[in-house]
Amino acid sequence: MKNTLGDNVRITLWGESHGQAIGAILDGVCPGIKIDEEYIKEKLTKRRPSGKTETARIEEDSFHILSGVFNGYTTGEAISIVIENNNVRSKDYQKIASIARPSHADYVAYQKYHGFNDYRGGGHFSGRITAALVAAGAILLKALEDKGIYIGTHIKKCLEIDDQDFSNDNYLKEDIIKLNNKNYPVLNDQVKERMIEKITEVALNKDSVGGILETAIYGLPTGLGQPWFTSVEGKLANALFGIGAIKGIEFGSGFDFAKMLGSTANDEFYLEEGIVKTKTNHNGGINGGITNGMPVVFRCAVKPTPSIAKTQNSIDFKEMKETTIEINGRHDPAIIRRIAVVIDAISAIVVCDLLASRYGEDFLKF
Repeated sequence: MKNTLGDNVRITLWGESHGQAIGAILDGVCPGIKIDEEYIKEKLTKRRPSGKTETARIEEDSFHILSGVFNGYTTGEAISIVIENNNVRSKDYQKIASIARPSHADYVAYQKYHGFNDYRGGGHFSGRITAALVAAGAILLKALEDKGIYIGTHIKKCLEIDDQDFSNDNYLKEDIIKLNNKNYPVLNDQVKERMIEKITEVALNKDSVGGILETAIYGLPTGLGQPWFTSVEGKLANALFGIGAIKGIEFGSGFDFAKMLGSTANDEFYLEEGIVKTKTNHNGGINGGITNGMPVVFRCAVKPTPSIAKTQNSIDFKEMKETTIEINGRHDPAIIRRIAVVIDAISAIVVCDLLASRYGEDFLKF
């Protein structure tokens, strides 16, 4: 199914940006997981717009769990989550319904669905749908934390502004916990204001900015994943590229491997109190497509938000003529802060799917 991710633990997304509601169906989750609704709300708050550098469309994101939970615990059946859309302004899209917004899915959606797609706010292609993804993923993020597996994402780079790197294995868990207690996901708080100032400057110029997000997954057992086409890298990349703004992914040292010698790039093994570790983690915790017990680390390139107020060249794909477009309405000059928790949520779904593949339906009892 085109809107479904996963083999054993599966999520299906539905809804449109300006429709009545959006939602997710999370299936394959083992019974007995405690549902912490405050934790889910906290994760949805991280995704919600905040401040002058993000969209003015602010939804309450009140969620309703319709099935799969009884007396505060998962039952083992499919979990259905619904989030209503309330703060919509569809009139912003009526005048440009047949004009392709550059770098958006308007034109390809029109061709793919023969003009029957809901174009308002991008319809099913909208980042609005990620709210349902975060709500479902939050259930698994909390369950993983209770098992000692922590997932965290920070803004590694915004234009020329860099955040510090994650700490080594011994302090990485602390980094992730600190990140997950922040609304603005940076490790070095001193770069936060510089990033906000730069994004504000870009927005005043009617433009937008992207960035690089770095994610670490701490506490995974050795042996998850398969070689070749169901590798850990492949499973994560398949899921993460489902987020429309992500245009590149690298694991460990990634493209920097091209500048290294083997003697530098190789992660040498050693023993620490009977536990196998590597002195470095250039391979991002994965060898042969399988987790090696070190933290899984990857970075995602996020493109600048395509909705900008500058005049741009385009086409009217119904009239088949060239035209220009000025995009008005409520849009983010940068989505890198908001997308961090989305990456955490989708990573949690993939991790649970990998755990279920190795340990079975009671995968959180390994």
